[in-house]
Amino acid sequence: MTPILLRADREGERLDQFLARSVEGLTRSAAQRLLEEGAVAVNGRPAKKNTRTAPGDGVTLSLPDPEPVGLLPQDIPLDVVYEDADVIVVNKPVGMVVHPAPGHPDGTLVNALLYHCGDSLSGINGELRPGIVHRIDRDTSGLLIAAKNDAAHLALAAQLQDHSLYREYEAVCVGTLREDAGAVDAPIGRHPVDRKKMWVDPKHGRPAVTHWAVLGRYPGHTHLQCRLETGRTHQIRVHLASVGHPLLGDTVYGAKKPVPGLAGQCLHARRLSFLHPRTGERLTVECPLPGWFAALLRRLGGLQA
Repeated sequence: MTPILLRADREGERLDQFLARSVEGLTRSAAQRLLEEGAVAVNGRPAKKNTRTAPGDGVTLSLPDPEPVGLLPQDIPLDVVYEDADVIVVNKPVGMVVHPAPGHPDGTLVNALLYHCGDSLSGINGELRPGIVHRIDRDTSGLLIAAKNDAAHLALAAQLQDHSLYREYEAVCVGTLREDAGAVDAPIGRHPVDRKKMWVDPKHGRPAVTHWAVLGRYPGHTHLQCRLETGRTHQIRVHLASVGHPLLGDTVYGAKKPVPGLAGQCLHARRLSFLHPRTGERLTVECPLPGWFAALLRRLGGLQA
């Protein structure tokens, strides 16, 4: 088993919720199973299912040795931006799903990474699979980091939690923002009616902050740089739509009619910066705008042909 020491930061939080929130990729059901198996201790004592946290509690999680996952490794081309023995950063194209799911059983980024990484994989949730540290939507392009072993996965997940993993996007939104920079600070939660959507939920949502800066203004549109302070599902899309500037091409949170030349929302994960889990050195990687994004900017007048 692989022991992990975590530090609780909230009063009265359910232990399974804390574990799922603190260890990226660990589901609540998997956390509950580990609690039932006696694999979790709080301040050195075995934890019960109804245990709740107090700030400063030391939570020890013992992950079982991983078993092979029933997913098919597939030889799918990957645009690898950085790779070493611990981490891999890829430039995901629009249209590629990250995880297998109903309707997308294969052909995903995980299938491609299983083939590419071979035996060196993270074992979070008790299965051998690439440790996806954060996610980007199917129709969002750009940088995504995955861990190749448990130690790297947990170190990067901790950086995601304490906001030291830097993620920067470029986007084009509908409408003209008057200010040159700003932030949207609004909690995000699951939509009460459409469970596939998220929305700003001041009462029950989780804290979410998106910083933005204007890169260019064009008739009816604004080119933005967006930096995530938190990483909620659909965060940039929800936040910009909530202030009346949905992403161009976002048919979920904006206009329902697709934009010619766009396969989805105009959003690209441009830059990542993180502390290397083994050396502690800060690494920054970036990738250029994809051709479809650059072509759109040229149509709007933002780039020279």
